[in-house]
Amino acid sequence: MMKMHVGVNVTDLEKSIEFYARVFNSQPIKVKPDYAKFLLDDPGLNFTLNLKNEVSGNQVGHFGFQVENQEEVLQHKDRLEKLGFFAREEMDVTCCYAPQDKFWVTDPDGNEWEFFYTKGDVETIATQSTCCATTQSKIEINK
Repeated sequence: MMKMHVGVNVTDLEKSIEFYARVFNSQPIKVKPDYAKFLLDDPGLNFTLNLKNEVSGNQVGHFGFQVENQEEVLQHKDRLEKLGFFAREEMDVTCCYAPQDKFWVTDPDGNEWEFFYTKGDVETIATQSTCCATTQSKIEINK
């Protein structure tokens, strides 16, 4: 089985580990003073955090998890809100040529994550959702 690898530069390793452990519902398998690694089976993902003195600019639009149905979207949203995260909900929006139900959370360095369910396809791109907007608002973790 192949696993996707994503490495994210972070400025506060402890806060980032806490954020991603909650989002992934899993603990990292390796933690060093300047590094952490999560190895997930579902989804197949090798995800690393790399401590940097400064992170400037966001070279990625956003990250996300595509799930099987709206119920899964709501389950993840409920789980993360119970853990103290603010989830920005976007239900029944059209984004990236597809009608979707989704919500967003933002990590300590401003990287946005969406959990979404794609209901089908449409022929036009719409900007009802943040994923298609030219600028994305950054939502802080509600602690």
